[in-house]
Amino acid sequence: MKHLALLFLATSVAFPAQAQVSFLTNQGAREVFGEPTFTYEGGLDPTASAAQLGAVDGVAYANNMLFVVDSNPHGVLLPNFNRVLIYNNISQFVYDPIAEIPQGSGCPVCIGNASVGQASLVLGQPDFTTTTNPYTTQFAFRNPTAIATDGRILVLADTDNNRVLIWKTIPTTIDQPADIVLGQSDFTTSALGLTSSALRGPQGVWVQGTRVFVADSDNHRVLIWNAIPTSNNQPADVVLGEPNFTSAPPPTTSDLPPTASNLFNPVSVTSDGQHLFVTDLGHNRVLIWNSIPTQNGQAADVVVGQPNMTSELNNGIIASCVATSVDDDGYPVYAAGCPTVICPSTSMDSDGTPIYPSRCGVTLSFPRFALSDGKRLFIADGGNDRVLVYNTIPASNGAAADIFLGQPDQYTDQLTDATDTFRPDSDILESAPNTFFQPLALAWDGTNLYVSDPYDLRVLAFTPGSSTVTPTGFTNAYSLATFAVGSVSLTGTITAGDTITIMITTPGTSATACPATGLECYTYTVLKSDTLVSIAQNLANLINGTTKGSTPDPNVIASTDIVLGALYVVNLTARSPGLSGNNIGYSATVTSVTSGGTATEVATAAGADLTGGAAAAELAPGTIVSIFGTNLADSTATAVPSESGSYPTTFNGVQVYFDGIRSPILFVSPTQVNAQLPYEVSNSINADGGAGVSGFVRTTHNDGTVTATTAIGVPVVGENPGILAEPGNDPRVAIAFHTSGNAIAAVALDGSTTAGDVVTLTVDNNSYNYTVQAIDTLQAIRDALIALVNANTNERVTAAAGGEFTDIILTAKVGGPAGNGIPITASTSSGASEEIDVLDSGETCCANIAGSRITDDNPAVPGEVITIYATGIGPTTLADGVTQASITGQVYQGPALNVPVTAVDNAQVGGTTAQVLNAGLLPGFLGVYQVQLQLLDSITTNLFTQMYIAQNVFTSNIVTIPVVAQAPPAM
Repeated sequence: MKHLALLFLATSVAFPAQAQVSFLTNQGAREVFGEPTFTYEGGLDPTASAAQLGAVDGVAYANNMLFVVDSNPHGVLLPNFNRVLIYNNISQFVYDPIAEIPQGSGCPVCIGNASVGQASLVLGQPDFTTTTNPYTTQFAFRNPTAIATDGRILVLADTDNNRVLIWKTIPTTIDQPADIVLGQSDFTTSALGLTSSALRGPQGVWVQGTRVFVADSDNHRVLIWNAIPTSNNQPADVVLGEPNFTSAPPPTTSDLPPTASNLFNPVSVTSDGQHLFVTDLGHNRVLIWNSIPTQNGQAADVVVGQPNMTSELNNGIIASCVATSVDDDGYPVYAAGCPTVICPSTSMDSDGTPIYPSRCGVTLSFPRFALSDGKRLFIADGGNDRVLVYNTIPASNGAAADIFLGQPDQYTDQLTDATDTFRPDSDILESAPNTFFQPLALAWDGTNLYVSDPYDLRVLAFTPGSSTVTPTGFTNAYSLATFAVGSVSLTGTITAGDTITIMITTPGTSATACPATGLECYTYTVLKSDTLVSIAQNLANLINGTTKGSTPDPNVIASTDIVLGALYVVNLTARSPGLSGNNIGYSATVTSVTSGGTATEVATAAGADLTGGAAAAELAPGTIVSIFGTNLADSTATAVPSESGSYPTTFNGVQVYFDGIRSPILFVSPTQVNAQLPYEVSNSINADGGAGVSGFVRTTHNDGTVTATTAIGVPVVGENPGILAEPGNDPRVAIAFHTSGNAIAAVALDGSTTAGDVVTLTVDNNSYNYTVQAIDTLQAIRDALIALVNANTNERVTAAAGGEFTDIILTAKVGGPAGNGIPITASTSSGASEEIDVLDSGETCCANIAGSRITDDNPAVPGEVITIYATGIGPTTLADGVTQASITGQVYQGPALNVPVTAVDNAQVGGTTAQVLNAGLLPGFLGVYQVQLQLLDSITTNLFTQMYIAQNVFTSNIVTIPVVAQAPPAM
């Protein structure tokens, strides 16, 4: 057992351990090997170096060293560098979970950033940059897979050379030759065979005490040497999976009925000193021997991934089964009788027949590796793109895993390179810290679990922590949980006996008429005593299940909204937050009591699907982030910036890390921390627009103890705005303000530029003409017109540039209502390529009390410019479009005019498009953006007018403001 202690040495003993730590389903990796960021994926053309990994396979740990097989025999996995990398003294960059992380790098936890850490030695190649074709020598390999060490010797499965190489001591020089070869008589042959000393495509090796174990994959067996081999081609002592050393299924065998004592393409063998674990790939299972086998063909004691020793089902599904439907994630669902009892039923179909999931916590699909730390069992479930964690070593067949790394739950298989369902242009999961694609191998150092992720060209390190922040605990501080919404408006007159029906469809349902599975219909029959108000309320009651005999709709909650002007609305809000609500369909119909007649009531759905559901957990660089959990701080306090305007990165004992970067903190409490996502994480966004960083909270408590939360994978996008709003249920009331005490008009300049064209802006009968020059841009034309207007000291307005697009903002010089109504027109010469338009009414409008809150008593009016506040709009530049305005942790000092790198290109208010005039960082604040919008003249009265802003495909939370289509109160 002394060798077992060597194998599981911790990476560091300099820090006290935190109590009650555990793994967490869907947690993020805390560190990454082989890439400068978690999501880099080798860049456009990965090349070998001491920092860059290719399509990795085996990993092993001992004595503060990590060994990585930077190669594999799977032809589709590239690049294949045919080498082994050794990382010495990894505790210098794989930090203790509760240690402070040294700063100064763009990703201090990325051991693929040369300034952070890189490999110390390479085997199989003469240097770190050479990737010669594979060949057979004492120095070189041909598609090696597995590696193992006990801290004294090193063992490598050189798969396509049909051999295992042994170094008697841990290599200390580059390209150091192996000392012993198993499976071959010398170092230059690569014959395959079937004897006690021959091998055929071995893919698994292990060292435990005095024994060496080899998974002789293509011979469908495991070989055991009871003493460390000391000579080439030394025969094994014990064989598992076969009754003797000369038996094996023919190479053409496509299937082999499983038993407790046979194997079909085993790919890994490991031990914790007591048990033996064999990953039986071809049978979709892991076999456990409760003691190290000593007899040939000895039967296993326990099977994982199957209900018994004679089952080999891929995810528990019989190959001949046909899916009857798909679940919400698009995965197949099977009817009763098709799968075995291995997965419990999760739901019933419309006939009451149980429906079974396509995978669950007890199934496996082409598992690749099994490893125990002496207490837990970890399985790399390659076909399901996950790692299963069993908190205790299974003692009975078909045991369920406790934790699922790489997936949000036991039923899902989300791929790292799959396009997101609701974001077709953003592979948000691609190479994220909490996902991997077909993990191949595992290693454990006493603190961290290492997972080889070949498709993403990296090795991830997962660390147990204080599981006080869930995987959804990081969110945009303004959006929070954002729900999709829709509405049905009611107008017309009352006719008793008419029926009004609202239909709501479950995501993934194609049914359009009731009755149908997945389509809920709520029908109300109009009474003589009804009003549109009572009809709206009765429909809402039916949907909410508050009417006697009704049941709540599973997808939405209904409310009513009575709009001034005889418009009555049934609002629908998704029960679950986020993007999935956008896939809930709805419609409305009205049927006349008279056959063939026309109903007098009109029910109009605002759209075919709910909209506005946003992923508030997808964060843009610079976003103010709220982190929700428990035991995050010992007290509640709000941080104050220093005299230079910088927010602290350590506050009341709390630190927040994103990719190891210590982040500015604004607020702490036991259940919530607000911090800023560093702008530097924009380097993590990959070519497909998706990215992810690893985030956690470290807290030094008043009693001197230190805790660190489990790392969480935080999706990062270029932009994802959230609007500041009051607390409550969505859609919440916006914290919105009247922008100006002086009337405003806006003029939009678009198109292209052509020399000689004339652009004219007319204010109160004063025309300002500008002739376009050959070198002009639209911005130059805009600035020239602004200069002409401002040069006229008698003009009734001043002109300024808008912060978004090429708008001109005209503001009345006189304050209050007296400045309203100044006429504005614009035109161009005939055939001009430039376009200039006065937005909305063609006159200055809507002076109010500058900076006053928009309320029911002082509502917004059509045509007015209003101000809202947001976070998550992303990096900004000054007006020149080049000079960066946004700095992590620094209160923005100005100027007021700064422009987002990604424009706020859409704003919807009351179902109409509002013009975005300005959107930039607000001087005097950290991570807060001021957005100014001009409401359209056509917007109607509604005290709960819904609004949102959008950048690219990313939509903010939906908020409400009161709008009244009448003149504002006198000032």
